[in-house]
Amino acid sequence: MTQPVAYLYEEFLESAEGRPIRILAEYLEPLRRFQAQKIQDTVVFFGSARVDSRERAERALATLKARGVRDADQHYETELAKTRKAIEWARYYEDARELARLLTTWSAGLTSENHRFVVTSGGGPGIMEAANRGAREAGGKTIGLNIRLPFEQGANPYITDGLHFEFHYFFMRKFWFAYLAKALVVFPGGFGTCDELFEILTLVQTDKLSKTMDVVLYGSEYWEQVLRFEPMAEWGAIADKDLGLLHTADTPAQAFEHLRTNLIANHLEPTTAQESEAPGIAKTRG
Repeated sequence: MTQPVAYLYEEFLESAEGRPIRILAEYLEPLRRFQAQKIQDTVVFFGSARVDSRERAERALATLKARGVRDADQHYETELAKTRKAIEWARYYEDARELARLLTTWSAGLTSENHRFVVTSGGGPGIMEAANRGAREAGGKTIGLNIRLPFEQGANPYITDGLHFEFHYFFMRKFWFAYLAKALVVFPGGFGTCDELFEILTLVQTDKLSKTMDVVLYGSEYWEQVLRFEPMAEWGAIADKDLGLLHTADTPAQAFEHLRTNLIANHLEPTTAQESEAPGIAKTRG
């Protein structure tokens, strides 16, 4: 049996010694595709994978009601309450979809040889699907940065061909979320959403991004119950000015107007450094 050359030797590439090559591949392969598709920068949507569309949530409720209470069905009322909550939760899916549509329609009208402010998500279901769906319905490109997990479903069907990425390493996926992003919209979500939010906030606070990053928390009713940053400032854990890193919005129109204003002011002026960057490459420090 002929021994393959090292860079085609699968056993070596999957070994501990091959880890640096695998990590480098998760940088270079996406970079190559972003450049090929002329992706200059992005707007990233984070949020729960468990949020469903209104249509599917209402269908689930109708199915549950049609089934009715059965003798052996002791959890019917609990299921009914959860399903009704899912319909309330579904408004965030529809709002993410609409906001992505508004952003994509607007960015399509910009004068540029590259694709600007491309809607990007984690590539999965829920809010991620809604963002990719809204962008696709507007006729624009849309990116999905998926992560391989043993218990998660695959990518949603609305990602643009050639812009669906599968990552093994969380930190490389996070790198690509931050590297091209000019704004971040954070919809209601769980631990993963909060992890991604704090990652970006830390990079902005410590000046590790050589660009202005707009961060919008969408859904004040939810986030005011989950996160309170004011005590951090009161205790001196963060500076008062750090509270200004976050903005809130409760409607797609409100979020869009805020994002558009800041994207124009910070990233569309002729004198901004970002305008002179090569396609697909955003300047970073370090």
